[in-house]
Amino acid sequence: MNILFIGDIFASPGRAIVADHLQDIVETNHIDLAIANVENSAGGFGVTPAVADELLALGLDVLTSGNHVWDKRDIYNYLALQPRLLRPANYPDAPGSGVIALRARNGVDCAVINLQGRTYMPSTDCPFRMADRILAELDPAVKVKFVDFHAEVTSEKIAMGCYLDGRVSAVVGTHTHVPTADTRILPGGTAYQTDCGMTGPYASVIGVEANIIIQRFLTALPVRMEAARQLPELHAVIVDVDETTGKARSIRRHAINGD
Repeated sequence: MNILFIGDIFASPGRAIVADHLQDIVETNHIDLAIANVENSAGGFGVTPAVADELLALGLDVLTSGNHVWDKRDIYNYLALQPRLLRPANYPDAPGSGVIALRARNGVDCAVINLQGRTYMPSTDCPFRMADRILAELDPAVKVKFVDFHAEVTSEKIAMGCYLDGRVSAVVGTHTHVPTADTRILPGGTAYQTDCGMTGPYASVIGVEANIIIQRFLTALPVRMEAARQLPELHAVIVDVDETTGKARSIRRHAINGD
């Protein structure tokens, strides 16, 4: 089976390029499960109920997130009502859930897990131990398991990939908005990429107008962040998984330039 994972959707340019291309990607690549990280999808900061509904209506099956999921207060109640929007599972006592078990379009039972790193990130429970707990609680019949690890540093992401190798189908990183070139199958059969990259405006500094960020570095003064609009790109990975074993057969990057 084929799993599509779209990296951090950033503001309206990111949503627009997903709207323009998602159905073609799904049909052309025979996608059975479509997932996207949406924590920056509302103006570049957070996600609103309306934006989440919009993205689900496009045909995404599961939405993952990260530390910015809390930026819009009206998402708190929505998280409890919409199980297809995940927040990182290792936030203690937070609304919503960090894991969902669902049936893919080809009838295969799957699980999607959302975890967040702790290095240079908000204080949360240990993502490694939380992964152990989630995997122990999942129905053993669920072989296909996809992990979005939302983390800052490459070492923590690589460590998570190694830690879960052979126990999940894929570990793909998000958060840094820059796609990495280490796409591979780990020795135990887990597909891995340190960061999927951003789906949004690439004529920017990780999504924000470049001049604003340059002034921040030059002056060290606070600035008002504004999402950029130019040169949208879609960055994703497509993972082919053996549904009987849960092992990945292949993983490849999939990118689209919107201009």
